[in-house]
Amino acid sequence: MATRRHFSYFFIRWRLSLGLRRQMGLLFLLLYVSNMVGGQIRYSIPEEMKKGSVIGNIAQDLGLDLKRLRSGRARIVSGENVHYTELKTDKGILVVGERIDREQLCGDVTPCSFSFDVILENPMELHRITVEVLDINDHAPVFPNRDEPIMFDISEGAAVGVQFPLQSAEDPDVGQNALQNYILSQNDNFILKQHANPDGGKYVEMMLQKPLDREQSPQLSLKLIAVDGGTPQRSGTVNIVINVLDANDNVPVFNQTVYKTNVKENTVRGTRIITVNATDADSGSFGRVTYGLSKMKGVTTHILSIDKITGVISVSGDIDFEKERKYEVRVEAKDHGGLIGTSKLILDVIDVNDNTPVINILSFFSPVSEDAPPGTTVAILNVKDADFEKNGQIKCTVDGKVPFKIESSLSSYYNLISDQYFDRESVSEYNITITANDFGSPPLSSSTTLHLKISDVNDNAPLFDKNVYLAQITENNSPGASIFAVSAKDSDWNQNARISYILEETQVSGSSVSAYVSLNSETGVLSAVRSFDFEQIHQIEVKVKAQDGGSPPLSSNVTVKILIQDQNDNPPQVLYPVQTGGSVVGEMVPRSADVGYLVSKVVAVDVDSGQNAWLSYKLQKVPDRALFEVGLQNGEIRTIRQVTDKDPVNQKLTVIVEDNGQPSRSATVIVNVAVADSFSEVLSEFTDFKHDKEYNDNLTFYLVLALAVVSFLFITCLVVIISVKIYRWRQFRILCHSNLPVIPYFPPSYSDTLRTGTLPHVYNYNMCNTTDSRKSDCKFGQAGVQNVLIMDRSSTATMQRVQNEKNFLEEPDSALEQKPPNNDWRFTQGQRPGPSGPHMPYGTHIRWTPKNGKRATGGPEVAMGTGPWPQPPTEAEQLQALMAAANEVSEATATLGPGTMGLSTRYSPQFTLQHVPDYRQNVYIPGSTATLTSNPQQQQATAQQATQQALPPPQATAQVEPPKAAQTPASKKKSAKKEKK
Repeated sequence: MATRRHFSYFFIRWRLSLGLRRQMGLLFLLLYVSNMVGGQIRYSIPEEMKKGSVIGNIAQDLGLDLKRLRSGRARIVSGENVHYTELKTDKGILVVGERIDREQLCGDVTPCSFSFDVILENPMELHRITVEVLDINDHAPVFPNRDEPIMFDISEGAAVGVQFPLQSAEDPDVGQNALQNYILSQNDNFILKQHANPDGGKYVEMMLQKPLDREQSPQLSLKLIAVDGGTPQRSGTVNIVINVLDANDNVPVFNQTVYKTNVKENTVRGTRIITVNATDADSGSFGRVTYGLSKMKGVTTHILSIDKITGVISVSGDIDFEKERKYEVRVEAKDHGGLIGTSKLILDVIDVNDNTPVINILSFFSPVSEDAPPGTTVAILNVKDADFEKNGQIKCTVDGKVPFKIESSLSSYYNLISDQYFDRESVSEYNITITANDFGSPPLSSSTTLHLKISDVNDNAPLFDKNVYLAQITENNSPGASIFAVSAKDSDWNQNARISYILEETQVSGSSVSAYVSLNSETGVLSAVRSFDFEQIHQIEVKVKAQDGGSPPLSSNVTVKILIQDQNDNPPQVLYPVQTGGSVVGEMVPRSADVGYLVSKVVAVDVDSGQNAWLSYKLQKVPDRALFEVGLQNGEIRTIRQVTDKDPVNQKLTVIVEDNGQPSRSATVIVNVAVADSFSEVLSEFTDFKHDKEYNDNLTFYLVLALAVVSFLFITCLVVIISVKIYRWRQFRILCHSNLPVIPYFPPSYSDTLRTGTLPHVYNYNMCNTTDSRKSDCKFGQAGVQNVLIMDRSSTATMQRVQNEKNFLEEPDSALEQKPPNNDWRFTQGQRPGPSGPHMPYGTHIRWTPKNGKRATGGPEVAMGTGPWPQPPTEAEQLQALMAAANEVSEATATLGPGTMGLSTRYSPQFTLQHVPDYRQNVYIPGSTATLTSNPQQQQATAQQATQQALPPPQATAQVEPPKAAQTPASKKKSAKKEKK
């Protein structure tokens, strides 16, 4: 029943707390609205929310547009290492960035919240955001040693009302979710007493309400239950084991109920803090006391330790003021009878300046334009010090003499601003060292360095070294020659310092200056456009503008004076005496002239200047007894002796006028002087004066033309001769190496044995007959065995020449084939030549076989026995045909007659032609398909017809049939028997 009452009581308190929480939520909402109006926003969220959960619409709450968030580079600035929130600038919402554990974040501090700043730039805005983390009941009460039971040794003589302290359960949650109540399992001897600590925590004691009886119950087992007020409700349990002992009447008592002391943070481990003392009025073992520490708050058990015998409390861990500023510890004194006395130790931690300031660069604008006005913000900094009071107070300064200063804008926020105008040409970059010092003792400091670059502004025009440049160039220069290079410097940087050179438009002698010089826009090199002539122009004045690539561009001008230097390129010009082609200019000297008589004066000028125009005069050829001389400087021609009778009347003086240039140039003038006293004497002498004949100017042209014509004719003749030779060689190759059969001729006494018979040596005769007997060829082999006819026992005899011809016919150059026989030259069976006449089974013909292996035939007469001979001729018949052909050709002119061929009498009288053409126009060689003709048109027609009939298609590639061996008398008999069969 007691347990039920306790649970009903807790349920009622939970309902009340739920209503209180709703009222608190409404109050927080009102505070939130008021803060939003004041420029600060406060949100409340439960702990353990998922990452990405929406906290609030910060754009709407701050009254900002989404474009403003993006243009102002809105971002969250927090001094914590863990960023619990994220700002979505595209949606303007604030979301959870990391899982938030209220117990880890704030411990038992309530309310639990964290703050951060939202910074916007251009212009700078700072908004303070506070997020309160609401506790949820995610932790159950836990006893420190729940796996081990709480042991008590209680004497049975313990007085009623004696209290026994129990371990306190820990619940990290706060408020209604924190530890609310303890419940002791039902028993008859003990009840539970709950007490409240000054910090709001609770601890319990077990009070004896009925004396123990060791004889009835030597040991009692109880359960202590700790219950929180959350929903759902959570609890923790620990077992209590009570051993009933004999009587121990007195409890240890401390000399102080509360001990208070302080300790500096970072105190070395092992340092003694305080000593506690407790006494027990009992004697013996019941009067001996041992000390111990019981955890009350925080992590004290890991920070402090106590000597069980002496009661000395010392430091056993790291004490950090920034983590915990105060420790509360319950000290226990226990006698051997099981009685425990308690006291409290309150330990205050004194702050020590052990944390240096931390500088965070929130924004840094680099580079900065050199025309930025003073007061321009360069960087925004956040400086924090974790120490307390004056140890955490900070002062920021800028080291060195730089045109910057620090201004404090908000709490712990500083602006680095410019203090004067910049000049990039003087200083292009700055290393700014910012130092933060606290006010501790001793003070601590930290510094950071910013590397700031100054961007260039086009504020400097290009500058030349001089206002006027002098350049020189010699006349007669080649076009494109470099004259001078101008160079300007610009103190700006990059594009602003990129200089282009421009030639200003001016007039030089009535023409544009660009007709004389050109300017390279990148290098500034002045070049001559054409060749200069000092005699026409002495000086060119050019204006060059140097312009940079800035915006707007800056420029400056310079004048370049180009002095043209004279060159000795003009020979002297003779003004007097004037030389004309058709008349002779002469001077007359009387024979009575004295020495030094002025005959004439040569006047010459030189258009060059300086020493190139200094002229000197001299005679070209001075004889031994010279009558005249010329002045070196003035050109006066004077007599140097008296005139005698031996001096000729007509004298020709060649005067050379030479300048002083390097190399020097000269001109000549001829002065005709007549030595006479009267003009009639001079006139009579001048009638015999003969002018030298001038060569015709066109003589050289005619000589060159004649040489070219002769060379052309020679080359033409040479080409014609080579072409004719090549043509004849190809005709010879086509005709001699064609598919025409080769009729070997052997003497009658020829034997197939080596060096036997009537001939002393072995000879091989090859004869090539063509349609033109003049192109027939007969080759006589050399004596030896290399061309001997080899007889094969199997009647397949061949010659080495035949094999060679077979190889030649297979070559691409021998693609031409022999034309087939003309059908008009067919013979009947009775008309075939031979010693046996029409009754012989074999005729004396040569079988025509083309390259593709198919024999040409005539018309239908061939099948009827009127075409070419079907049987191959024997060796004797081939020899007879060859001899007959030779005889008939030799006698052709003497035996021509209509209807006959004038063949030898060894042929049958019946050997006539069916269609006998004019023998004077066509000659047939028996045993061959060749036709001798004298009609060019008929030859051409016959050749075309034979080509159309005999040429195989290009795709046909048959091998040449090797010639059969000559038959012996025995083989003839065998062949005759086969023919009869």
